[in-house]
Amino acid sequence: MSNRHLSRTIVLQTLFEWDFNAFEISKIDSILEYNTREFSTGLADLEFAKKLINNVIAKKDTIDDIVQKAAPQWPIEKISIIDRNILRMGISELLFSNKKEVTPKVAINESIELAKTFGGENSSRFVSGVLGTIYKEMGEPGKDDKSRNKRRIEDIPYDQMLVEKKCGAVVYSEKNNQIYVGLVHDVFGHWTLSKGGGKEKESSKDCVIRVIKEEMGVDIEVGEKLGENEYIAYDPEKGKTRRQVEYYLASAEYQPLRLQEGEDAGGLDQVKWFKLEDIAELNFYDDILPIITKAIELLKNK
Repeated sequence: MSNRHLSRTIVLQTLFEWDFNAFEISKIDSILEYNTREFSTGLADLEFAKKLINNVIAKKDTIDDIVQKAAPQWPIEKISIIDRNILRMGISELLFSNKKEVTPKVAINESIELAKTFGGENSSRFVSGVLGTIYKEMGEPGKDDKSRNKRRIEDIPYDQMLVEKKCGAVVYSEKNNQIYVGLVHDVFGHWTLSKGGGKEKESSKDCVIRVIKEEMGVDIEVGEKLGENEYIAYDPEKGKTRRQVEYYLASAEYQPLRLQEGEDAGGLDQVKWFKLEDIAELNFYDDILPIITKAIELLKNK
């Protein structure tokens, strides 16, 4: 176990004890020091642990507000003590830490590992989902940036939200009478579809061709439309927005895929071809499944 992973474990233990017993904030340092003596066996990085826990406490109200916006169906007091303190730690590192010391991927993966070890059956999925929403839709905003253009995220009526159009595709290829589907993988453990934002006066099909080239590194021929989905996003500049994505079926020559630096590629870490029959075993987001299912049905009839 690395020093920092052990330190995070001790910080979580300390936050749990503090939260469960409703102790005063002033007791945090003494609880942390006691737990470090009792459980670290001299391996924990106490300086790192103190910095992390002090940042969590200092930013607690802001962090809890972010959780409420990312998971509005879960009031903070209804989230289990373990899960909410893992989220507090993860968001603290994801948004308010030195990115050179702790990268977003490390912050998210460490939180998921803590949830797997100390949380309940669905904790890791819940933590992954909340941090995924924050990372993807809020990016890494500088919370202390006083730019005039920065807009505070607030509750906007659904029919008044800004609508952003996006495009994406299920990309397939044929090789030796075998159909393959190209998918991208994000840092939260899901295989998903390549997608990106449209440009002014760009048609949906031109958008798909550009986006797939940017993210997967292949040229495609766009086929029929598979469907649409919509999700609510939290943008630090625009506030709450409705992102509407049109998905198409698209063919490509079978060749090595290359993960590129597309508009939405910041949270991606892999791109890969899969045989059609292997797709059912993969971990997808719920809103992507209907699109994938329709594509599979069409491809099986080819």
